[in-house]
Amino acid sequence: MTYRQLVRKLRTLDCEFMRQSKGSHEIWTNRRNNRSAVVPNHPGDIPPGTLRAILAQLGIDRDEFDAA
Repeated sequence: MTYRQLVRKLRTLDCEFMRQSKGSHEIWTNRRNNRSAVVPNHPGDIPPGTLRAILAQLGIDRDEFDAA
């Protein structure tokens, strides 16, 4: 999954971009539960473990994410 695909799904799940972090990283917040995560904005695919960590930090279930 690329950064653009991830962002499209996060926006569908009521997450929003908060601010730019160091380098090519961004802070995103889940407005439903006010949890946040650092999302890398790198070319290529996001590693599966990184994606799992982002979803866990945002409090998003993998089934809910896949359905979005």
